Amino acid sequence: MSRRDSKKEFEELIVNREPKSPVSEAYRELRTNLSYLNPDDPLTKIAITSSGTQEGKSLTLANLAITLANNEQDVIIIDADLRKPRQHEIYNLPKHKGLSDILIGEISFLEGVQKTEINRVKLISTGFIPPNPSELISSNKMEEVINKAEEKADFVLVDTPPVLPVTDAAILANKLDGTLLVVASHETEEEMLDRTKEKLEKANVNIIGVVLNKYPIETETDYYYSVASQKTLNG
Repeated sequence: MSRRDSKKEFEELIVNREPKSPVSEAYRELRTNLSYLNPDDPLTKIAITSSGTQEGKSLTLANLAITLANNEQDVIIIDADLRKPRQHEIYNLPKHKGLSDILIGEISFLEGVQKTEINRVKLISTGFIPPNPSELISSNKMEEVINKAEEKADFVLVDTPPVLPVTDAAILANKLDGTLLVVASHETEEEMLDRTKEKLEKANVNIIGVVLNKYPIETETDYYYSVASQKTLNG
């Protein structure tokens, strides 16, 4: 991706670019809903995934991270989508020297943490794309990375591959407090969502809710494609 294209991706961070927009307000509502889930023992290590590709999980995660940072909370994003990474593009940072390099011991944890242009938001990019992503993220070393990130930040947000094509999301989510599913309005089929839920539940993953993405809303001046309120799968 060219630097020009990368800049375009950074501009997709609407919470930073248009903080007063309805979309940004929806992300703040999502942040608030997360705080209500378990007030006595807040969920601070969260995976964000989707059933399939192109549903907006990576941008949802990136914008949620900014919303949390705007609430004076330190966030470390771990891009664990070792098959099709996006976070380094969104934040316009290099991909190399990231998660996979930490997991094989090429660099230390701190060497893999990059500052972003957003205050309080840091990123561990994927690093090189390995031939065996599932084996790497199921390792004890992966749990060490998550625990170290938790020590350094208030929230750890983990971008995982989609659930249905590969097993990575179920493996990773089992190491975290909970998982948010991103569903694309008018795109994600009900049958896909059912299979996703079944697959995660078999792995004993704590599904904490669904984020409806790409939902068309009309304002006085324009149409937006928005995230909508987070809801549980059961009600």
